[in-house]
Amino acid sequence: MDPKKINDLASHPLQTHEWTTFREKTGVKVVSEKGMQITIHKVPRTSFNIGYFPKGKMPDKEMVRNLREIGEKENCVFIQLEPNIVFEKDNFNKMRELGLVPSAHPLFTKYNFILDISKSEEELLKNMHPKTRYNIRVAEKKGVKIEEDSSEKAFEEYLRLTEETTTRQKFYAHTKNYHRLMWETLRKNKIDKEKLTAHLFKAIYEKEVLVTWIVFVFKDTLYYPYGASSSNHREVMASNLMMWEVIKWGKKLGLKYFDMWGSLGPNPDPKDPWFGFHRFKQGYGPKLTEYLGSYDLVINKKAYLGYKALNKLRWAFLRFK
Repeated sequence: MDPKKINDLASHPLQTHEWTTFREKTGVKVVSEKGMQITIHKVPRTSFNIGYFPKGKMPDKEMVRNLREIGEKENCVFIQLEPNIVFEKDNFNKMRELGLVPSAHPLFTKYNFILDISKSEEELLKNMHPKTRYNIRVAEKKGVKIEEDSSEKAFEEYLRLTEETTTRQKFYAHTKNYHRLMWETLRKNKIDKEKLTAHLFKAIYEKEVLVTWIVFVFKDTLYYPYGASSSNHREVMASNLMMWEVIKWGKKLGLKYFDMWGSLGPNPDPKDPWFGFHRFKQGYGPKLTEYLGSYDLVINKKAYLGYKALNKLRWAFLRFK
């Protein structure tokens, strides 16, 4: 399909032509058919595959039929769908009617924070949590500076801080090669809102880079998929100023929304390892949005039951480990 047509149909970065190009560079097969970008992933030590269709439109009978044909052709156990559709009870019932079952292991978060950045700066500040406004002022008074810097040196700082952050927080991150290929594919000096572009920002304090973010721009929305920070000088609140300056940057571009790329639910557990990220984002006054969730289109029922059982054992082992 023509790249422009792909992007015209896409409502999220993960369904764009540019993202598909990046994923193919990583060695992942992408099936691009009828406005759907589906990645195909091999199940280790088997002849089977799994399809992944993130952030697409609302499924209907024709889509499910097309997906089933793709799944059979690619020898998929199942295809996992995570539509970019806000939850409604009617939509939930439609998924069941289409023969889709809730995924045993969702990949994208069911909830997200979205901020309307078309509002004035004064209104945005007013809607923030008082502590968030205070932390922004602390960073400004301490002399933290935020810069957009898409140089190779800045990207190497981003990789270094990403490694430091994942080690400190003890969570999974993509490989350096994954990030390099993503940056190589999506980095652009000139913004074209009809194409997916990536941009790097850094927070500097006393000549030291404390925080680095990579943000995406696509159509009318700013996205925050990747961020990393140093354990040094946490008291200067560099991340808080980073968020505010990135929001203002998005406003200058004429963007309407800031998609914060995931959150916990409406009643988050303070003991959840992601609670700190959730609370940080929440401080800026965004709207908590619930999506339809993650569903599987089962292609091979017998293999699917076996896969679920083995996958459950795998995650139990990882938690025990």
